[in-house]
Amino acid sequence: MTQAPPLPPLHMQRDRFDPVPELAEVREGPGIRRVQSVFGAPAWLVARHEDVREVLADASRFSNAGGLAMRMPGDTRSAEEKRRAMAGQMLAADPPDHTRLRRFLTPEFTVRRMRRLEPRIVEIVDEHLDAMERAGSPADLVPSFALPIPSLVICELLGVPYADRDEFQHRTGRQLDLSIPMDERVALQRESRAYMDRLVAGAKADPGEDVLGMLVREHGDEMTDDELAGIASLLLIAGHETTSNMLGLGTLALLRHPDQLATVRDDPESVDAAVEELMRWLSIVHTGVARTTTTEVEIAGQTIPAGELVLCALPTANRDPGFVDDPDTLDVSRGAMGHLAFGHGVHHCLGAPLARMEMRIAFPALLRRFPRLAAAVPFEEVPFRAFHFVYGLHSLPVTW
Repeated sequence: MTQAPPLPPLHMQRDRFDPVPELAEVREGPGIRRVQSVFGAPAWLVARHEDVREVLADASRFSNAGGLAMRMPGDTRSAEEKRRAMAGQMLAADPPDHTRLRRFLTPEFTVRRMRRLEPRIVEIVDEHLDAMERAGSPADLVPSFALPIPSLVICELLGVPYADRDEFQHRTGRQLDLSIPMDERVALQRESRAYMDRLVAGAKADPGEDVLGMLVREHGDEMTDDELAGIASLLLIAGHETTSNMLGLGTLALLRHPDQLATVRDDPESVDAAVEELMRWLSIVHTGVARTTTTEVEIAGQTIPAGELVLCALPTANRDPGFVDDPDTLDVSRGAMGHLAFGHGVHHCLGAPLARMEMRIAFPALLRRFPRLAAAVPFEEVPFRAFHFVYGLHSLPVTW
């Protein structure tokens, strides 16, 4: 008898595109539930849109610092190694330290600055579509399109040699796969850190015109080498993992909704709203970083003592009927702002303008180039990434 695969923790459980019904029961019932986190520690899972916004907006009561990174069973790193690994990791920092780090990067990720990248992103998208067309149908959309486009963009932006992409993509994918044994993930983390240390050393010796070079030139005397390495690591991982999974999963969602696919393909005015709706409906980041209560708090009518972990169920919150009407239906004309797929508050995704631009360019370009695009396997056979910190697809075979 074949043994069923283990289930991810409740906050990561999905049925293809949808959060599992049990999560909706939490949202429509008490709004909060005591659960086991992915690392085994108990946590409070918050499920309603209004309550999740409250948690994300209040860094003073719900701290990002000292959360799960310091509590993982099987983590053999010393306290000093963990401290170095956390340096520069804005997602694991609270104000004022978070404010200081983010201030260094904010000018590089404004909407205006991102618009300067638009011609290059168009070029990168077209190059990959040309390569797909030359190779011919069928193709796997994930390695041929969804993954390399944001990867190349963030490599160029950050100053990472694109020749290294296979190496860091493999490491990142394994690090974010929470079914991988902890000792292997620790080893991968150490490899990643050594790689980032080499990048920082190179940027300090010869700072280029990329983001890492800018940080060295303009803020090198305000930042430690550990902080430079931590920021570079965060940008590299976040810059290709999130958008690439949105491109793969979003394409499959549109293929399952042909009328909405046609809208995105044929109506340029609809694309911005479609990107927002795909972000809301898919919500590829399950919870983001676990928060730790700094004092006794009350959320969703539940009193939580200081020192407890709090998880935010982002996909469930984004499908809250109190936030949008008919929330389980994909409607690319909706374009509801206020979704939490990019987070909220001081930790709202710094790279959101870049991610939006990449999707706004890539989705319609793909659909116009291949107007007969179709999945090459039955929907039930498409492999979803159940245990990953960032939800998505392992592969998406397509024809045209």
